[in-house]
Amino acid sequence: MATVELRFSALPEHVRTARLVAAAVARRAGVDEAVLDEVRLAVGEACSRAVGLHQSSGITAPVKVALIEEEKQFSIEVGDEAPHAAPGGGEPGAAADDPDAEAEEDEMGLAVISGLVDDVEVSTGEHGGLIRMRWPTTPPPAAALP
Repeated sequence: MATVELRFSALPEHVRTARLVAAAVARRAGVDEAVLDEVRLAVGEACSRAVGLHQSSGITAPVKVALIEEEKQFSIEVGDEAPHAAPGGGEPGAAADDPDAEAEEDEMGLAVISGLVDDVEVSTGEHGGLIRMRWPTTPPPAAALP
């Protein structure tokens, strides 16, 4: 199992870099060329979501991205350190001007990711959240013997 870890300051301009790195590692891992655009879009959406959560909560910790190459799958984990409120509950000290609009935007981002990725898991808690996305890989063709 090979893993590439990426950490970046929670700034929108770093999301593009995360997308490019994710696509390059996915290609090397054997993700089908036809879905690389979906990988880029899903990673961009997940990273943008994490950046937004960090900025709205005043968190200076970096956004974390793990690109994991396994035997028959490629996984990407995007983690944030923003506290997530329990459903229906407000988060104390949240800096959101309009919590309803922010929650709606968050749900929209998760819906976009779910539409792009067949195998996605989202976990959240008071110490942050994690979006785990998986794609199947195809083994590289065997080298021709002379």
